[in-house]
Amino acid sequence: MTPKYSKHIFICINERNENNPKGDCVRCGGKDIRLKFVQLISKHGLKGKVRANKSGCLDACELGATVVIYPDNIWYTRVSVNDVDEIFEISILNNGVVERLASTENTWEELKKIRESNQ
Repeated sequence: MTPKYSKHIFICINERNENNPKGDCVRCGGKDIRLKFVQLISKHGLKGKVRANKSGCLDACELGATVVIYPDNIWYTRVSVNDVDEIFEISILNNGVVERLASTENTWEELKKIRESNQ
């Protein structure tokens, strides 16, 4: 099977009520983050090879804007629009990982603790 895209970037743009303790990725800049990825894809002539998709909830909103890159299965949390150039350069163009933003077992433990404290 041949995938249509060599890289698929999912950017959460989920929106919740502002009183929701989970927060949401729109308020953390999700739409601007996606737009910046789209601009970089065009700038680098990768349209049709790399896709930046709006995503619904990726279930990590408490940790800020979330970006997932497939097929590499890289999960980035606490992403800001200022991180997009670095993510694009390292993960899209050079198949690497931005370690300071990449989710680890500790990330998911932190998310679990946040959720337990909000119950």
